[in-house]
Amino acid sequence: MRYGPEHKQATHTRILTAAESLFRQHGFEGASVERVMRAAGLTVGGFYAHFSSKEALLSEALRDFLQKRRERWMAGIEELRGKEWLSHFTRRYLNRQLRDDPGTGCLMPSLLSDLTRASPAIQATFAEGLDALAREAQTHLDDEKGVTARQKALASIALCFGTMTLARATASHPFSDELLAAARALLLTEEETPSSPPRPR
Repeated sequence: MRYGPEHKQATHTRILTAAESLFRQHGFEGASVERVMRAAGLTVGGFYAHFSSKEALLSEALRDFLQKRRERWMAGIEELRGKEWLSHFTRRYLNRQLRDDPGTGCLMPSLLSDLTRASPAIQATFAEGLDALAREAQTHLDDEKGVTARQKALASIALCFGTMTLARATASHPFSDELLAAARALLLTEEETPSSPPRPR
């Protein structure tokens, strides 16, 4: 039976979704092609009709995740600037719920160590996604003496991703909560705004 392009795209998306979920929970090494295809409800043989390799799957998963999460993190706070914007952005990322639910939370804590050993092509994909996030973030921030809006954006993203990674790595110890609180104290405004933009879905 011949399937149309819509069916192929739907199958491609199923594989990508399954892979992202397994990457979150088990990292790159723990998410074999067989495991991904089983999670997608498909046979292993169909994998290579969609991806040339597991590395190609990781590259697309990174691109897809960073694009979708960038839209989610920015939703509803487009008109905010400076500390107010950074406060809302930070609270969306640095919280216990996202720390305690690797299956639906950020992909980065599960993959950062893998990415340090990844191929230049995969690292380039990751860098492009981070750069896009930083470029959007910096439009909401201002230059100050000794630090540019670009530097603020990059440092804030690095602090968020790094803190969540460390918080996950110490999740069974009270130190984990201390890490989250320390990063929020550095990034958040001293007083929360009286009305918050809608939370992203």
